[in-house]
Amino acid sequence: MSSYPPSSPAQPTTLRQRLAGLRGPAVPPRPLDARALAALAANPGCGRRALLDGAGVDKNALATALGSPAAFGQSQFAIVRGNSFEAKVKGDGGAELLQLVHAHLDTAAEPPGAGALVPDLTAAGPEGRAARTALALREATSAKDWTLLDHPMLALEVAGTPAYLEPDAVVVHPDGRWTVVEIKSFPMIDAAADAAKVGAAARQAAVYVLALERIAGKVAGAEVGHTVLLVCPKDFSNLPTAASVDVRRERSVTRRQLDRLTRVEELAAALPEGLSFDPERTAEELAEAVSAVEAAYAPECLAACELAFHCRERARAADEVTALGRSVRGELGALTTVEEALAAAAGAGCAEDPTAAALHRAARLRAEALEQAAALPRPHVPESPECPC
Repeated sequence: MSSYPPSSPAQPTTLRQRLAGLRGPAVPPRPLDARALAALAANPGCGRRALLDGAGVDKNALATALGSPAAFGQSQFAIVRGNSFEAKVKGDGGAELLQLVHAHLDTAAEPPGAGALVPDLTAAGPEGRAARTALALREATSAKDWTLLDHPMLALEVAGTPAYLEPDAVVVHPDGRWTVVEIKSFPMIDAAADAAKVGAAARQAAVYVLALERIAGKVAGAEVGHTVLLVCPKDFSNLPTAASVDVRRERSVTRRQLDRLTRVEELAAALPEGLSFDPERTAEELAEAVSAVEAAYAPECLAACELAFHCRERARAADEVTALGRSVRGELGALTTVEEALAAAAGAGCAEDPTAAALHRAARLRAEALEQAAALPRPHVPESPECPC
């Protein structure tokens, strides 16, 4: 008889262990931020991004290991300038920032005085900071006084994974209303800023609003304002100015898209055992691992996702019409490849498919228009005299 004790049955792998295996044994998880969540909500059909973000994979390192590094991001100069401007806005206990909130969003309330509250939000780890922030919001609502929360920590569950978000500031009004403040370093010239940058800031702020609503639902007398305050440098100076931005539409869209995301455990369960996105693996192994997760590439991904160049290359190699844009993909219906679309335009598509018939008719009309244009007499253009010099 053997002297060894009987072996215990294999323990089931938890989701935390599974996600750690996807990242790599020595790779720490990369936390989700509001910018990543806004981009994720803009493309909810991409299971690849949902899984990688939910598992905390460093997509920038992964893209570099695949040979398709991301070509976007803030310069070091822009980061330093933004931090300097934010420190100026929040200086002197946030007095100037609170005055901007009062002037643009709550003129009926008493102006904030020198005794405005700025609670200490220091705690151990993101979970501790999120709990401390929730407590500070509850206390500030009960105090019924102007309160500035500098870099609070908010928690929001996304596809079954907790995401910890850190807005620039949250202001609690005397009436219990909570306002998100976004501080950006791009200028506001003649009281107007770049529309694309304002839109990106609004989508980012909408994520913070959603996270605050989870806390406000448990606090009596609390209300989350759907109008956020955008603070930027005025004209070409370093003086702060502000504008109110209504984010109700962005909040509704973001909430609907985040609710549609497949849960991370479902995506992870569909993957083969041993699959990993560890950047230490070879490019061939990583490419095989990435291709095991379905993606939904669109040209808009180039401005929001680190893996966009890799996904674009694969979409073009597969001749997918998604590389031409979501609007084209939606118009082509069942025609999923460029070759199928060209064949339909040439008359080789299914005659019963209305999309193929419309493409064929459009191709005929284009050919007829080109023939008529070629048959028209060309106007005589006199030759210019030669330069005597």
